[in-house]
Amino acid sequence: MKRFLWILMWSFSTLFIYAQPNKISLQNSLSSSPKYEIRAVWLTTIGGLDWPHTYARTTYTVERQKQELRTLLDQYQGAGINTVLLQTRVRGTVIYPSAYEPWDGCLSGIPGKSPGYDALAFIIDECHQRGMELHAWIVTIPVGKWRSLGCKSLQRKYPKMIKKDKDDGYMNPESSQTATYLANLCEEITRNYDIDGIHLDYIRYPETWRIQINRATARQYITNIVQAIHDRVKRLKPWVKMSCSPIGKYNDLPRCWSHGWNAYSKVCQDAQTWLKEGLMDQLYPMMYFKGDQFYPFALNWKEESHGRMIVPGLGIYFMSPTERNWPLQVISQEMQVLRQYGMGHAYFRGKFLTDNVKGIYDFTSNDFCRYPALIPAMTWQHATPPLPPTQLKWDEKTSTLSWAGAKDRSNAPYLVYNIYASRQVPVDIHDARNLIATRVQNTTQQLPKATALAYAVTAMDRYGNESDAIQSHKGNDANVRATTRLLYCDGKHVELPAKGQTLDATFVLIESLQGTMITTRIYQGKYADISTLPEGMYTLRSLDRYNHTHRLGIFMVKRNSLR
Repeated sequence: MKRFLWILMWSFSTLFIYAQPNKISLQNSLSSSPKYEIRAVWLTTIGGLDWPHTYARTTYTVERQKQELRTLLDQYQGAGINTVLLQTRVRGTVIYPSAYEPWDGCLSGIPGKSPGYDALAFIIDECHQRGMELHAWIVTIPVGKWRSLGCKSLQRKYPKMIKKDKDDGYMNPESSQTATYLANLCEEITRNYDIDGIHLDYIRYPETWRIQINRATARQYITNIVQAIHDRVKRLKPWVKMSCSPIGKYNDLPRCWSHGWNAYSKVCQDAQTWLKEGLMDQLYPMMYFKGDQFYPFALNWKEESHGRMIVPGLGIYFMSPTERNWPLQVISQEMQVLRQYGMGHAYFRGKFLTDNVKGIYDFTSNDFCRYPALIPAMTWQHATPPLPPTQLKWDEKTSTLSWAGAKDRSNAPYLVYNIYASRQVPVDIHDARNLIATRVQNTTQQLPKATALAYAVTAMDRYGNESDAIQSHKGNDANVRATTRLLYCDGKHVELPAKGQTLDATFVLIESLQGTMITTRIYQGKYADISTLPEGMYTLRSLDRYNHTHRLGIFMVKRNSLR
């Protein structure tokens, strides 16, 4: 029954989008700039497909390779990206100094040769400076051509663990050595680097294999590998996110056929159970499809998410004229529906985003992801937010905001900070349009010069839990407490709190903060129209038939962005 309802919702959503491509429903309008949303990109290193395009062999070429990466990350940041999935294990080879595997040739141009610097450490630092998370993307089962360096190295060490299929080598999912080896590798990365996630790719049977055992047993072999990696990673750093990129369709749906290409039945990838059992914090299903091969399967992932994060991968490479020449509208509509149902999105792959194929970069940076977004918190792992920062100060001469560090209430190593700015006091920290800096690592931040701005700063732990804000109070509204939680308002509508069982009210009163009544609205539905109100702060009160009032909250009408 639930699946049928999801399919119905997908049908209505699709009909709405195709019938009214330039209009957004009220619900979509109110969530058009969500504060929490995963926006990811796969940064592919194999063969330098996305990066690098310069080999690091001298001091000059090392710096050139680094600068190329900085430029890419700046572009990602401009497109609203907050999660970079970096291909770290390539094909039995890696892009960092490892005790287990040789260097991949993508950095120096020579397999097994160091580029002269630790690329993984460098990229982590550059991502964190830009407020982005860095997840180490691990290609698990494939280990490259049979005579390649990575594959030959594993054949020598573990001859029973590696199987040949045509010209390629694979780790055998049915060998107990595979789970132990991959767990060792992921533990090495987690222990030695300040990563934000371990992202498993190709954690499945190769599609060309003839699986000789029953499918339930085969799925358990793959799950055993996931379990081993999860346990090692979480034992060391429980805030590190576990994720994978399963086949885009979990299985056949009652009314939608997967055309024989799905995670569960075809390649024995039981990713929805991994979510249910807590082995995964996020899924990035590879949904490189459109129409009825995309929407119902995306909603199925959401339906079976068990409160975890679903971030469908979008096949933006299909917009290339040399591929399927999809129009931008295919991707933009998919993004809108994903946002409507609270899912993130990930681009495969980075080059097609930064090359602005069919205008995808312009659409993302100027429209869909114009404002930053935070990554949802892993509340199932840890749910207690840190204490707020203190002693917020603004230095007009140097345009520097500073504050005293907050105290954490988790076992994570350090806190980061989010900065908000507005022309209204208090700054509404629930409005993503006020976010001007995310995941700041220091307790000072130099900002562009601005006039009549108020600031707010929150602390955030490594699990994504955010504290209340410390506010800088300016103007006539300084009497509003910094911890006041504002009702959601998009400048045209304010969200009405649910009445519950005890509140018998027919109208809402809208008052100034000084208590002067401005207007009334019927207390009905989820939203009240406030499009005629001037910009400013207002109090919302309920009014029952006995003229009793009850304060519902404060909201801010703001229509002009800071940018």
